[in-house]
Amino acid sequence: MRILIIGASGSGTSTLGKTIASEYDWSFCDADDYYWLPTTPPFQEKRDHTARLEMMLNDINGHGNAVVSGSIMNWGIELENSFDLIVFLYLETNIRVKRVKKREESRFGLVDPKFLKWLSEYDTGPSEGRSLAKHNAWLGERKARVIRIEGDLTVQERVAIVRGAFPLREQAADAKSARAVENVTNA
Repeated sequence: MRILIIGASGSGTSTLGKTIASEYDWSFCDADDYYWLPTTPPFQEKRDHTARLEMMLNDINGHGNAVVSGSIMNWGIELENSFDLIVFLYLETNIRVKRVKKREESRFGLVDPKFLKWLSEYDTGPSEGRSLAKHNAWLGERKARVIRIEGDLTVQERVAIVRGAFPLREQAADAKSARAVENVTNA
């Protein structure tokens, strides 16, 4: 079983991915760890496209079950269509920006203003990188089942929705978690 969790930075993709992977003892991969070369400060140099694709495929192909968080748009069809379930998380801009500011200040002691500007343009479409429109177009081309979870839900509420979409331990999603707007698309 392979699950991909995507959304704008600050939407909770890594948190949800780590939680699901930990709960079921599955492998976890964060796309940023493959996309960016390790630098100080971080996130300054991109890894070669072929190298990151090969690294990710090697890591997830070596495990029976894996959860990947982050955008893998345009990495390669072999990876992009290798998932059984794709979870798209959406949060309002002000919530994402607030989360990212807190996270970046905690990790690095500061926040890159260019990054915050780029992040705040996700809904309307920044000139480069991820955007809501690009994610929606990419999701429409996937063969896997896609669920959309909107709103500032708890991690456990999100896990329950994922369980309901693809029973992981024969547990159904909690009906109260349905306050999230959920659109299920079967490809």
